[in-house]
Amino acid sequence: MRSTLRDSLHQLARERDVPEDRLVVAFQDALAAGYRKHTGTTAEVMVELDDLAAQGYVVYASKVAVENVRDQSLEISLEEAREIDPETQVGDMMYVEESTDDLGRIAAQTVKQALTDGIRRIEREAMIAEYQDKVGEVVQGLVQRMERGDIVVSLGRGEAFLPRSEQMRGDHYRFGERIDVLLYKLDPESPSLRILVSRTHPDLLRRLFEREVPEISEGLVEIVRLAREPGVRSKVAVASRDGNVDPVGACVGHRGSRVQAVGAELGEEKIDVIHWYSDPVQFVQEALKPARITRVILGEDRTSATVVVADDQQSLAIGRGGQNVRLAARVTDLRLDIRSETQMLEEQEGAAAAPVESPGAEDAAPES
Repeated sequence: MRSTLRDSLHQLARERDVPEDRLVVAFQDALAAGYRKHTGTTAEVMVELDDLAAQGYVVYASKVAVENVRDQSLEISLEEAREIDPETQVGDMMYVEESTDDLGRIAAQTVKQALTDGIRRIEREAMIAEYQDKVGEVVQGLVQRMERGDIVVSLGRGEAFLPRSEQMRGDHYRFGERIDVLLYKLDPESPSLRILVSRTHPDLLRRLFEREVPEISEGLVEIVRLAREPGVRSKVAVASRDGNVDPVGACVGHRGSRVQAVGAELGEEKIDVIHWYSDPVQFVQEALKPARITRVILGEDRTSATVVVADDQQSLAIGRGGQNVRLAARVTDLRLDIRSETQMLEEQEGAAAAPVESPGAEDAAPES
């Protein structure tokens, strides 16, 4: 194996897509572990690749130079030591080349297992290095298989899990299909290094817009708030940092090309792109589009609002199954109560007609 050991390690590194220098270290550590197991020595063991050696490597064990050897696994006679280094003195420690001709089957199994563990450790570290910086980003993967409702997605070097709870309603996954997902969690401490991805996370929508709209990636337009009902409908509130750029127009694109491209990645999710306003009244009016709003009455605590609409606009403001008002409430971060003009008038008339209790004699009496 004179010149083939390095070649074999080089080829293995390429096949497993790991750094060759790390693989060499893993091999050296594995062989040292096998030698220690076979000999039972407690000495420090070092392995070096050597193209001139019969097996392609040399094993060295640390030994102390002594006058009289009592433990051959830990000691070397001063006479032998000086054949290696003439300046050796009693008590000096040196590395001595050891024979590996009689390494047994058990030692070989130890080497194989240690090397396998070493490669897995290197692959794990490489995966952590590659994907840790991608948490919160969109990645593309290939659908591989289903495991108890979870979808296993190949990311190239590793596999990610798309849990059932992170799958969009209406999505149907086919083997080999390429899908966009948000990498939202990587747990380096878990034994299997689980990479979790999502199709429902709000940031998936945000990142897809960043990818599709240059004005966002360039910092001219900002997505300030968004709310999703994944696979069904979303509201995205945008603002411009440049007075010459229309934020809604930039995100919608010519004839809706940009927003349609984003929606196509999300199962034709309907996306409402709206202007963001710092004034909550204006923002509520914008968020409830396409309904026309008569007026907005903010609550005293400014965490809620009563929204008054024409009678023929109430169902539009609420939306099918309450969807429009639900998304508007989430994107504005306000509790919204939709009232028709007729309802408001009836409530006002009812309040005016309610009897007013006269104050008691004690309450009405002037102070003396």
